Amino acid sequence: MRTTRTVAAALRCPLSAWSFLACLVLACLALPGLAAAQDAQLKLPAYADLKEKAIKSVDLTIDAATLGMMGWFMSDTDPDAAELKKTLHGVKSVQIRSYKFTSDFAYSRADVEAVRSQLTGPGWSQLVQVHDRDKNEGVDIYIAVADKVVKGFALIAADRREFTIVNIVGAVDLDQVARLRKTFGAVGSDM
Repeated sequence: MRTTRTVAAALRCPLSAWSFLACLVLACLALPGLAAAQDAQLKLPAYADLKEKAIKSVDLTIDAATLGMMGWFMSDTDPDAAELKKTLHGVKSVQIRSYKFTSDFAYSRADVEAVRSQLTGPGWSQLVQVHDRDKNEGVDIYIAVADKVVKGFALIAADRREFTIVNIVGAVDLDQVARLRKTFGAVGSDM
């Protein structure tokens, strides 16, 4: 189905959908149960200037109403669409900003730090931090927790020529994520 392919294509961003899904699974395994909450919603900049500089970009914002409408159009008889529909059932919003450039450091650290600073507030905990100074690469994963329940997920991945920010608010069934990964197979790091 076209909608399923569109979502899958949107996830083909730096650090690949495979990496994203693996990080999501790790984040979800850290604490039991996911619950929906809007306070885990990050305020992502428009990055209009970066879109102009980028050779490839993904600017995706899907709210609860849009996710619900997507579900209406997804076929329950198409196995791929049905798996995606089940996976997205508890998700309240998804934001992805991903940019790839032809030159090193076409974006400033401030572009990324504007988002990272939101993740130091109450309720957010850093789950994973992997940085390689020699390669100027890094991945940070955060979860928003309240009353021992994960309410949100954020991923920031950056290297010299690209960066990606993902923010998911709501519930995700881990079994469904694993099945979705199998459904779409291995996705390369190309957007």
